[in-house]
This record gives sequence, C-alpha cells and structure tokens, in this order.
Amino acid sequence: MSRLADLPPLRDVLAAEGLLARKSFGQHFLLDLNVTRKIVRQAGPLADTVVIEVGPGPGGLTRALLESDAAHVIAIEKDPRFLPLLQDLAAAAPGRLTLVVADALTVDELQLIAAHAPGLAPRVISNLPYNVGTPLLIKWLTGPLHPHAMHLMFQKEVALRIAAPAGSDAYGRLSVISQAVAETRIAMSLPARAFTPPPKVDSAVVELVPRTDRPPAARLAALEIVTAHAFGQRRKMLRSSLKALGGAGLCDAAGVDADARAETIPVAGFLALAKAIET
Repeated sequence: MSRLADLPPLRDVLAAEGLLARKSFGQHFLLDLNVTRKIVRQAGPLADTVVIEVGPGPGGLTRALLESDAAHVIAIEKDPRFLPLLQDLAAAAPGRLTLVVADALTVDELQLIAAHAPGLAPRVISNLPYNVGTPLLIKWLTGPLHPHAMHLMFQKEVALRIAAPAGSDAYGRLSVISQAVAETRIAMSLPARAFTPPPKVDSAVVELVPRTDRPPAARLAALEIVTAHAFGQRRKMLRSSLKALGGAGLCDAAGVDADARAETIPVAGFLALAKAIET
C-alpha cells in the first residue's frame, strides 16, 4: 500500500486525468504542498481532533492534513470527479480519511463525526469554494457543530469583512455575527497566483476561535434578524433601519444610540439589540 510521500505531484495527477476546475463550483485549487502545509501549521496541534474539510478537490490541503497529527479527516466534496484522486489519499493513510460526496451546505457534520470519528474534537480547515464560503461560515457559526477552531480560506475581501472592527469600511453583518461567536484574525494572505486557476482576487486564511461567552442559539437567531435590518439600510440611522423591529424604542431598550448608523455600532451593541428582541 502506498504512503503519502510516494504519491505523485498533484499537477501531474490532474494533467493525467484531464481534470480542470469548474467555475460553477467556485473551484480554485491549491496544489503547492509548501502552501498547504503552512496553512495546516497555522492551525496548530491537531492531535485528538477530527478535521472537517470542505471542497478538497484534488486533495492538496487534504494531503497536508493527513501528514499532520490530525486523528481523522472528513473531506466533503460535491464534485464526484475528484473521488478517485481522494481515494488514493485514503489508501495512503489507512483509516484516517473519510470521503463524503455531498453538498456541505446541507450535510450534518455532527452525524458524520458520530459515525466516523466519535469522541474527537471537531476542527474545520478548508480552502472554501468561493461561491459558498459565506453561507458555510454562517452555518458553522450559528449551527450545532461548535468547532473548537476554524481556519478557512476566503477571497481576501470576505476575510477582511469577517475580521473588520466597528467603524471601518469593511465592517458589516458578517463581521458582527463572526465576532459575536469567535475571536477572529487574518492568519495569512495568499496571492491569486498561488491557485490553479488563478482567481481574479487575492485570498486570505481567517482563524476563528470560539469565544468563552458564546451567545445562546436564540440570541444568535435574533442577531441575524437585527443585523439584516441594520445593514440592509446601513446609511440610515438605526431608528429608521430598525423601524420594523421597534426603531427608537428598541434602541432605548438596548441602550444603543438610535441616531447612530449600523457601521458605528460595536458587536456588544448589536448583541444588546438582539437580546431586546429575543423571543
């Protein structure tokens, strides 16, 4: 049985199979193992963890994850063309890689972990397909999975929005929801030329580590509603943008300035607004 080190370079494998990235799936491959190994190192020790990877494609990041001390990797890939390549990785790392052909937006990660890696702490490390990166992040932030940490590759513009402070141009709904649940930072940046095919923009890896004071599920649901209204009309004062939720009265109840605009309100202010409408 082959080992990981014996596997051929990914570029050779893709060329031999005639596989190209599909724009409809938002695919941009990381084939340089030096880069994928660096991403995995950024995530720190992975012993006793199960890593969820979405969109492995030909397996560049998957290979680096299997070279690490991760106890198990669950790779979720929507494009079945890559299953034979990923099966080669599974054969080279017996018992450590579970392949799932599914849409990551609808898959039940807790069920997968219970079936294939019970008792292991979940982490998420992925070069996310561009067209589903944001909804996947919201799913993991607000859903039942509760990863111990996430290291996720996004378009750099999206990464900056996730980590943006209040008052900055990039600050918005994604910033508030992300930072309400996790401590966020840009862990590393990558130029477009690092990918195959090169996208039109640069990318960045965001590290998200859960906050110890994570809001309860009902508060997060209310936060999604409040931020949708507030940033849906971000140039208006909160008394106007939140009118359907109570406007100035809601702001008074939450101790937030009704004459302020959404982009100036810190995460704590939005959590107070969410608490005020929580049912």
